[in-house]
Amino acid sequence: MRWYISARARLGVALVSASLSSAGLLLVSMWRTHSTNFFYLLWNLFLAWVPFVLTLWLLRVLRHKLWSSWSALLITLLWLGFLPNAFYLVSDLTHLVEVPRANLVYDTVLFASFVFNGVVLGCLSTFLVHTELTKRISRTLSGVLVTIILLLCSFAIYLGHDLRWNTWDVLLNPGGLLVDVSEPILHPGGSSMVFGTTFAFFLLLASVYGVVWQAARQVRQQT
Repeated sequence: MRWYISARARLGVALVSASLSSAGLLLVSMWRTHSTNFFYLLWNLFLAWVPFVLTLWLLRVLRHKLWSSWSALLITLLWLGFLPNAFYLVSDLTHLVEVPRANLVYDTVLFASFVFNGVVLGCLSTFLVHTELTKRISRTLSGVLVTIILLLCSFAIYLGHDLRWNTWDVLLNPGGLLVDVSEPILHPGGSSMVFGTTFAFFLLLASVYGVVWQAARQVRQQT
């Protein structure tokens, strides 16, 4: 038990340190360029932490309650709503070309660090939920559910980046969001960009998460 707690604490320190490193890179960039053009990266990184924190909260609740309890279901819904924000940081790479930069290499490293943190937080959050699912249902069914979740995240990234929707709009403007979500279903012929973007992100997320899941299984088998 002591080793488990120590390992969990070290992981937390590593995650926080990685995020602080990204924030430090951004602050140096802002100081050198006297520009706050990329300050939104900090907000996006904060949103990437939200599903991870919700996952930790969910795991704590599941120690004492069933997943069908109202508290566990509410946290799960919140987690599903915020999870795409972690992977959304990948799409921020498109902003590299929007503003002329004095040091493109530095900015590339800057963006890559934020993308890395977002993907790590998203994959780790998904992994923890996936692990809890495998304790309650078959490995095949849990894998299918996680695949669907990653597909929904990929579609949500399209909604966020291309159509500028965000998680809060589920409550603030559900009607407008529902129209844009249903559009590709009702008119698939004119939605090639939707399917193309969603498929590209899904392929990326599924392949990265697949490696994470298999690597974690190998580590478990050797310990």
